[in-house]
Amino acid sequence: MRNLQVFLPHESHECSYLPEQRSRSLYIDPRQPLSVSELTALNRQGFRRSGQLVYRPQCERCNACQSARVVSHKARLTRSQRKIIKRNKDLTLAIESPVDAAMHYPLFETYIEQRHADGDMYPPSFDQYKSFLLEDFGNTRFFCAYKGERLVASLAFDILEDGLSSVYCFFDPDEARRSPATFLILSLTRLSQLLGLHYNYLGYFVDGCQKMAYKTQFSSIELLQQQEWRRLVE
Repeated sequence: MRNLQVFLPHESHECSYLPEQRSRSLYIDPRQPLSVSELTALNRQGFRRSGQLVYRPQCERCNACQSARVVSHKARLTRSQRKIIKRNKDLTLAIESPVDAAMHYPLFETYIEQRHADGDMYPPSFDQYKSFLLEDFGNTRFFCAYKGERLVASLAFDILEDGLSSVYCFFDPDEARRSPATFLILSLTRLSQLLGLHYNYLGYFVDGCQKMAYKTQFSSIELLQQQEWRRLVE
């Protein structure tokens, strides 16, 4: 991988995951176009993507954020996960481009307003949705679940050389009993198996953050600790 310019802001900001913590991230210079090979290498080193911003937490007094990934060929379903798949058998799955996914904004808006009104993405706007999920590096797709013609859930993901990388999932709050986010993550792991890819990257597991604890429910999880991927004891 070529040498990439990075920058680290001097000022920290309030952490989105842990109370009474300050957060700061290392950024790849957004003026540099990135290839899929470079995005794959950065992903292995714990970087994530938000729109065309590629970043990695670089906090002074905290290292709670750890990249997590499912080893696809070793993944096994739990009893509860088999029930979730059965519960969603009436849904149709489709893979769509960011251009098509621009039509998903009303569902994203409803999801943020009803599920994350206390978060930093509230209040939602289309410009925010566009810069967060639709502005990519040409390797992003949306895994969509439909009930008839109605969109129930959508998972944005990146296609990398060694796996698929889940970016963000949003769904109809009225369909929460289906566990649609879990269903789409399981489906994406299955897709990575069918494509012969090794991993489904899940973003950051944050020790001490309850809303990130769900990532430990998936089997064959590895965490990036001190620049080495290590199997999480299940």
